[in-house]
Amino acid sequence: MRIAVLLEKQPGEARVALVPESVKKLVAAGVEVGIETGAGLHAGFADKEYEAAGASVMGRANLLPEADILVCVNRPEADDIAKLKASAVIIGFLKPLDEPAALEPLISRKLTAFALELVPRTTRAQSMDALSSMATVAGYKAVLIAAARLPRMFPMLMTAAGTVPPAKVLVLGAGVAGLQAIATARRLGAVVEAYDVREAAGQDVKSLGAKFLEVDLGGIETQDAGGYAKELSPEALQRGRDMVAKHAALADVVITTAQVPGRKAPLMLTEEAVNSMRAGAVIVDLAASTGGNVAVTRPGEDVQRNGVTVLGPLNLPATVPGHASQLYSRNLTSFIALINDKGNLKIDMNDDIVKGACVAYQGGNVHPKVAAALGIPVA
Repeated sequence: MRIAVLLEKQPGEARVALVPESVKKLVAAGVEVGIETGAGLHAGFADKEYEAAGASVMGRANLLPEADILVCVNRPEADDIAKLKASAVIIGFLKPLDEPAALEPLISRKLTAFALELVPRTTRAQSMDALSSMATVAGYKAVLIAAARLPRMFPMLMTAAGTVPPAKVLVLGAGVAGLQAIATARRLGAVVEAYDVREAAGQDVKSLGAKFLEVDLGGIETQDAGGYAKELSPEALQRGRDMVAKHAALADVVITTAQVPGRKAPLMLTEEAVNSMRAGAVIVDLAASTGGNVAVTRPGEDVQRNGVTVLGPLNLPATVPGHASQLYSRNLTSFIALINDKGNLKIDMNDDIVKGACVAYQGGNVHPKVAAALGIPVA
């Protein structure tokens, strides 16, 4: 079984799908690994490190035709997909629910593809949860960006010139990214409040030393079976927005992280709420790529509104490429173990993790949600 790792070509992408640490483990498990020249340089991994781990380093053109598995951070371009053999497997972040039409080239070529976004949220699959790994990095970096842009300091300081009060940070969404943002802001000395529609998230927030903001949503179910927040009714969302606006007006930093898989991000801060915030405040909208939680967010841009800075970063994990790649690589390696039978490719579609993450199997058995989006009959 041959695994190929390419240099990611997307603008601003510095991560690499596999790091030398993982390559060494895969080679020990009977797998051949080929790395494109320079694939890991932006993440801090030199070609010689891959060679020392047992990989072959070569040009892109030589990797694709012989690959049994192509592992990637971002979905491969159609040109790369066209160079793979018909039996090849693609594993990575494929955006199956956000951009299903982009998967047509691999489906038409009858390839097999696994989207790490679709890995079930079960105890057995925790080591393969790449979404959580990247959310951890994003939550951490969001706080650092906010601290760098805020014209105040985070911790309380008692100096000869007087006391400097701590910054007030409001985190919206207490999933993995939100919890990491809370933990990082607390380490920097800020006073932190957090809100999540899921009442169950309150205990996690409090365990990190932050205050959990609660609002009466009328007893509706706010969490699905996978642990993700459900899409709420307009009335329930408005109740949350009204409460959030009051606390945002007093905050120095607001970090928003609320997203619903395959849907537009819920609006949590209206334009009026942003206008009511104090001059110098900073908002980091981690949901910018799916529409944003803030009304004035512009994906990939910085917006100034009445002295408030609104940031809409699109790929924060790529700004910490070393550790982001390391975590992602471990997730990939754990998933590959499910389809590696002593160095041979063996896909068991009866395995709940394999089946759950499968976008298409040999061009058929297309994931129901992807099939519905593309108008393909479900097998």
